[in-house]
Amino acid sequence: MQISGYEFPDDLYYDKLHGWAKVEGNTVTQGMTAFGQAIAQEIVFVEVPRAGRSVEQGQTFMSMESGKWVGRIAAMVSGTITEVNEELEWEPTLVNESPYEKGWLVKIEMSNPAELGNLMKADSPDFKAFIEGEAEKYKDILG
Repeated sequence: MQISGYEFPDDLYYDKLHGWAKVEGNTVTQGMTAFGQAIAQEIVFVEVPRAGRSVEQGQTFMSMESGKWVGRIAAMVSGTITEVNEELEWEPTLVNESPYEKGWLVKIEMSNPAELGNLMKADSPDFKAFIEGEAEKYKDILG
């Protein structure tokens, strides 16, 4: 689905921190949306967390930096990090170049799948209104 000129795949969940979550069984792959990376601009550093770490929905567990921004990344679901995208340590721009594919951040084994209900889908009117508001807020950055 396109919102304000940015792609938001229909099969993913989204939060208000410009994160996306892909659910496969009990595992959630988390990343940053194309819109989020456009606001952040070129990512120059990603602090990759360690696998095995427990995370709580909404709590920060890693950070990334662009030339003008340091972002704390919050877990979209509670659980245990089972895998991290180590490529990002050497190629942080993968978040910009391939936000929904090669630029994923972590995989989390969910401890409470009901938390997905706290996230939004691309076809939700609330999500569309949120992104349109963000596009207006960041119009100077987005061009």
